[in-house]
Amino acid sequence: MRGLVSLYRGLGTLSNRQAGRKTGIWGSRCGFCGTQPQPSFGLLFDIDGVLIRGRLPIPAAKRAFEKLVDSQGQFVVPVVFVTNAGNCLRQTKADQLSHILGVPITQDQVIMSHSPLRMFKKFHDKCVLVSGQGPVLEIAHNLGFKNVVSIDMLRESYPLLDMVDHNRRPTLLSSPVANYPKVEAVVLFGEPVRWETNLQLIIDVLLTNGNLSSIHQTQKKPHLPLLACNMDLMWMAEAHSPRFGHGTFMVCLENIYKKITGEDLKYEALMGKPSELTYHFAEYLIRSQTMQRQWKLPITSLYAIGDNLMTDIYGANLYNRYLEERVARKNPKAVAKMVAATGSTAAVSQDEEMDNLWESELALPSATSCKSVLVCTGVYNPKAEVPSDANHCIKETVFHGHRDFRFDPALVEPGHIVQDVAEAVDLIFEQEKFVPQ
Repeated sequence: MRGLVSLYRGLGTLSNRQAGRKTGIWGSRCGFCGTQPQPSFGLLFDIDGVLIRGRLPIPAAKRAFEKLVDSQGQFVVPVVFVTNAGNCLRQTKADQLSHILGVPITQDQVIMSHSPLRMFKKFHDKCVLVSGQGPVLEIAHNLGFKNVVSIDMLRESYPLLDMVDHNRRPTLLSSPVANYPKVEAVVLFGEPVRWETNLQLIIDVLLTNGNLSSIHQTQKKPHLPLLACNMDLMWMAEAHSPRFGHGTFMVCLENIYKKITGEDLKYEALMGKPSELTYHFAEYLIRSQTMQRQWKLPITSLYAIGDNLMTDIYGANLYNRYLEERVARKNPKAVAKMVAATGSTAAVSQDEEMDNLWESELALPSATSCKSVLVCTGVYNPKAEVPSDANHCIKETVFHGHRDFRFDPALVEPGHIVQDVAEAVDLIFEQEKFVPQ
């Protein structure tokens, strides 16, 4: 628990960092004389609580990006925006960010929570039910899904299934649509507007194996494949306190399913921070930018800047652990130690199998580390108190992460704590001895 305590005391080091920066000592320049230095690091920015609050920009964001863009409007380091939002297309989010930050941003610099679904090609030809808000059908088709059904489409075809809101109950009884396609998988993009409708129809689909004309089969398992994006329990908008996120909706769905069936709801995949899937995809986009700019140095370090301990910091540290273990597996001595510790080569072979899977889609990462930087302009509250009895119900007191992610105090301890994103950029440039022209 020492790490958690230091987390809450982290702001005490800010004055020292600021004093160090005021001296103007930045270290040696990289790159060649007279040319823009070439970076060996990339930046992953969260959006809500780091760059904006709701629709309002955080003042430090523009100051930060003035340092990241040269006089020609080109980024001096590779940058990717990693958000758990899932209610729009990447291009829409890129346009919003360009307007707010005053710098040109392309969709290839943006990762939505649903972006990794592009890689789940085995589901692209199946009939999938999508839940969320915004242009969900357009989003699904853009990701590669060809046969998509929305909650509204299901409700229209089966009007007797949505009965919570008395004012929306059908006045005339009608028969269900004949020969309606059987749902083969469910994809959760983000929090919907009418939770009761979405919860009811998703449960119906899971318990009827995709055939809504049949009755519930509570003993049937396993259920249809379920893929979920964005596990944020809460997120920061204009209000003084965090608001419910998609993670809260997922908690409702999981508990309803378990209450009815006695079994845990199972996910085929979880996407969005803190899932490693999202960071793999982000690292791939960082590499792609480097190749496009014809930078010669490989990107070996990533810095993830966020405001949420349970998503941004946990995810960055989890991915950093993966990168470190991947490097260790290439060391024969480290492999021997791992085998000795586990008594078998199973753990090693499973990790190698995962590497092979990602190599087929994204190629292996060039990064060897992913450092986490926490800002104090969003969900994280630097004034929060540490629980008086850290051993008492610590999971319920501290861990707001998803059910399927194990609580580990080391994973929610940021590498650095700064006041805002402008200070984060200053700190990273100082760490990397990077002085853009």
